[in-house]
Amino acid sequence: MWQRLLRSAAPSSVALIRLMVGAVFLSEGMQKFLFPDQLGAGRFLKIGLPYPGFLGPFVGGFEIACGTLLLVGLGTRLAAVPLLIIMSVALVTTKWPILVDQGFWAMAHEARTDWSMFLGALFLLIVGAGRWSLDARLVRHPAPPPATGR
Repeated sequence: MWQRLLRSAAPSSVALIRLMVGAVFLSEGMQKFLFPDQLGAGRFLKIGLPYPGFLGPFVGGFEIACGTLLLVGLGTRLAAVPLLIIMSVALVTTKWPILVDQGFWAMAHEARTDWSMFLGALFLLIVGAGRWSLDARLVRHPAPPPATGR
């Protein structure tokens, strides 16, 4: 099962998508801790999410961990899943109200980064990490089978 999750026929250039998506999530996660009032718990409180004091660091931690995993290409498909959930919640809680209040074009402008990160993570979920990744290295050099006790 792990081999199937790690295997990717994607070209080496997928590393550019991993770099883009991973770096943005890593940066955003770190900023939730550096600037909690503006980007972490304070922002979550402002948009009405429950338990902002818990959710801010929780989401920030996932963004840091999963962003780092994408950067190195380790468990890429698995790391993309929480990021897709985070982006889905972000789009619904922050961009849907803009669509309702200000219309499509205002929402499209404000959602450009969120939409790009969602599609980037979805792309990585579908194609995997590509050749230049730890996933590819693990598939090429799988762990030896456990020793049998004789």
